[in-house]
Amino acid sequence: MNDPWLGLQHAVDHEISLLSAALLVAKDEYPSLSCTSYELRVDEYASRLTAELPTQASDALRLSRLNRFLFEDLGFAGDEHDYFNPRNSYLNEVLDRRLGNPISLAIVQITLAQRLGLPLEGVSFPGHFLVRMPLDDGIVVLDPFHRGRTLDLPELRRRARSELSARDIDDQRLAHLLEPASHRAILTRMLRNLRLGYIESEAWDKALRCTDRIVMLDPFDVAESRERGRLYLKLGHHRAACEDFRRYLALMPQADDADAVMAQLIESSSQAGRLH
Repeated sequence: MNDPWLGLQHAVDHEISLLSAALLVAKDEYPSLSCTSYELRVDEYASRLTAELPTQASDALRLSRLNRFLFEDLGFAGDEHDYFNPRNSYLNEVLDRRLGNPISLAIVQITLAQRLGLPLEGVSFPGHFLVRMPLDDGIVVLDPFHRGRTLDLPELRRRARSELSARDIDDQRLAHLLEPASHRAILTRMLRNLRLGYIESEAWDKALRCTDRIVMLDPFDVAESRERGRLYLKLGHHRAACEDFRRYLALMPQADDADAVMAQLIESSSQAGRLH
């Protein structure tokens, strides 16, 4: 049987379907999940939305109608009361409950936009994930967590200053922060959010699962090998931890935390030797 995650690992970034990949993330938690049924639900949303739009509607009008349809007609919203609940990251739960976090809501919004031919893109902004789209008079930036509200430059600067503890954010730095995120980066941020929640609840096995998926998406992110090693150590998988720590140290010998990782490698090697 082909592993769809291996397909994601080798896929060209723009060919990765955010909706399908996010449902694969959910299938790790819900093994009997029918991804197709949820994809068909989103297709049905797109069909309803397309039928309501004039044939020659402008991009601005279509984006406005998309937001009204998603956040008013369907009632999707950000979960402000239980933000870190893992259900807010699993697309099946988001589509069932119509509640989510910024990334999961953005994925639904971007998917519908793609069905309408709109070039809506994700933005891995500090703090909350955002979306952006070019229009005739510039770029519009929206906050999917707050019902697709448009954000102006002063608010974007305030948010960036707050998250980055910076006195000022000049135009060049703000433009950099607003660059579109790759599909891999979006999925990785979703998995990191999930991992954070699982680490806080000490669900080490699920945190490890998230990290393993991140490593599959981006094998060149060496820091994730270190994080996976630490989670292996938490679970007593000492040999696997050794492999990840050795890889990290081989590729990052001058890292600031190299001494700490070496200590963890020695600890895990010692434990592995005892087990052997």
